[in-house]
Amino acid sequence: MTQFREVRARAPHDPVAPAGDERAGHLTHLDTAGHARMVDVSAKPVTQRAAVAVGRVLCAPETVEALRRGELAKGDALAVARIAGIAGAKRTPDLVPLCHPVAITGVEVSVELVADGVEIRAQVRTAERTGIEMEALTAVTVAALTVVDMVKAVDRAAHIGRVWVERKEGGASGTWERGKQVAADEAQTPGTGTGTGTGTGVSASASAGREVQGPRAEVQAVVVTVSDRCSAGERDDVSGPVLAEILTGWGAQVSRAVVADDAEAIAEAVRDAVDCGARLVLTTGGTGVTSRDVTPETVRPLLDKELPALAQAVRDAGRGTPGALLSRCVAGIVGRSLVVTLPGSPGGVRDGARVLAEVVEHLLDQLGDGDHPSARSTR
Repeated sequence: MTQFREVRARAPHDPVAPAGDERAGHLTHLDTAGHARMVDVSAKPVTQRAAVAVGRVLCAPETVEALRRGELAKGDALAVARIAGIAGAKRTPDLVPLCHPVAITGVEVSVELVADGVEIRAQVRTAERTGIEMEALTAVTVAALTVVDMVKAVDRAAHIGRVWVERKEGGASGTWERGKQVAADEAQTPGTGTGTGTGTGVSASASAGREVQGPRAEVQAVVVTVSDRCSAGERDDVSGPVLAEILTGWGAQVSRAVVADDAEAIAEAVRDAVDCGARLVLTTGGTGVTSRDVTPETVRPLLDKELPALAQAVRDAGRGTPGALLSRCVAGIVGRSLVVTLPGSPGGVRDGARVLAEVVEHLLDQLGDGDHPSARSTR
């Protein structure tokens, strides 16, 4: 029996104000007449405060390698981005009009390469009467802009992804952490952009930069990562978490599993996911042409109905990226579940998700024997 792990992804548009904060229900930067103002914090006590913000720059695999090898003409992009982030934190009140000038006592900015780009984390500290979240967010954003500037000559598609507050400390509200606000997060109205959320068709990141709308009703989904090395613990799974995050952003309740490039293990994982009631079963990995890439030929015999046009659309979505023409996708129906095999790269699953988002709501409705919608003119 395949062991599935439930995923609870965080939404980057979640409010910074912690649950229970009396100020969370209205905008404190507006007076009673609705005019913008700088909030008077003179009556608040001075306390030790800190905030951690996180963000990511998404770029091509070749750009990541160029950064890793230090081959950019402008120099060490990561080092420059760190310094830019620190400088950005110090200049926050000059950039954000209603932000209070505060005495920053410390800034730490880390800039690290990840599979699909650069991850940036900033921690800012102060002893003041107001919070320091904006300084942390500005540090991350300025560092991210610097990375884009450093790589734009070789990667014009590089762009800033989601940026969010991970943790805040100090003040009357005490410590707030994003990961501990699951219930409050899920109750919020979804936002827009490259992040995730829950509920009524929120957007998830797509490699083309456009918003992706998922199903409007919560569904069960399972992500199966197929990789010998990930299964053996020899490398981190990079595509599975990306896909799980996108699905969670659609409002799905997501579970994950990692199996080896083994036909029996792959088939068991897919069958178990369907038996557990998953309406979406998406695999990532094992779609190439090596002798160990057996995901498509393992999944195809399991299908009750094949969807070749959907599979072709997923393949077409990845054109222009290295290896895309060698990737094999299979899509089809098992019972009342949609099963799709996606590539084993973050970019590949984003491309596939962009295609699936256009049809998945209607497809799930049809699997429930819903009526076909009336034809609509596109003119």
